[in-house]
Amino acid sequence: MEPEPGKQEAASGLRRVLAYGVHVFTALGAALGLLSLQAVIAGDLAQAFSWLAVALLVDALDGPLARRLEVKELARRYDGAQLDLVVDFITYVFVPAAMLLRADVMTQPWGLLCGVVVTLTSALYFADTGMKTDDWWFRGFPAVWNIVVFYIVAFAPPAWLALVVVLVATALMFAPVVFVHPVRVRRWRGLTLSILALWAGAALWTLWREMRPDWLTKGVLLVAVAYFVLLGLGRAWERRRRIRA
Repeated sequence: MEPEPGKQEAASGLRRVLAYGVHVFTALGAALGLLSLQAVIAGDLAQAFSWLAVALLVDALDGPLARRLEVKELARRYDGAQLDLVVDFITYVFVPAAMLLRADVMTQPWGLLCGVVVTLTSALYFADTGMKTDDWWFRGFPAVWNIVVFYIVAFAPPAWLALVVVLVATALMFAPVVFVHPVRVRRWRGLTLSILALWAGAALWTLWREMRPDWLTKGVLLVAVAYFVLLGLGRAWERRRRIRA
């Protein structure tokens, strides 16, 4: 028995509202970025990273929601992919770059120099049409400066080492290397998500401790970043071996 026309229209209207609601949910990340920037200006970096953590959660959820609610078909007025890039640039690049302007994060003028380099090169990276491979790996370092600056603040390295980290990460954005997308890449997904969950726990504990992690938490954070770097190197090595074979 087919549903009545009125009920069909109501159901269709609800689906459209929910689909557009996903766009609003994605755009929420921009507002969270502003709240994070306000915390940076106020000097509360733990709060700033907390807002960025919420934005990261929004970014992780909006894609699956968009696919489930058929946003491309039902909410065509807005381009979800472009909206996502705008929000990501704010939360992944612009706000973390603003943190580098603080003398307690990086010695000046090196912090300002790094901030300029990060925003300039990341703008180019975000416009790269070949940003991802066919199997959803990122080509080059994926400009997750929120993570890089999080490590700089949590580990408080010497200024020269922080400068080296930023410059190396910048170079890697345009290098012939790959980095895993922890959700979209199918291979090793179970292990990758487990390591990601472990990292998230350590990161949240670091926030709880006002960005002063203990040695055990630092160890977990280092193991996690080593895993994600080595995963990309392992994929590249495997591909070269296949080509030679």
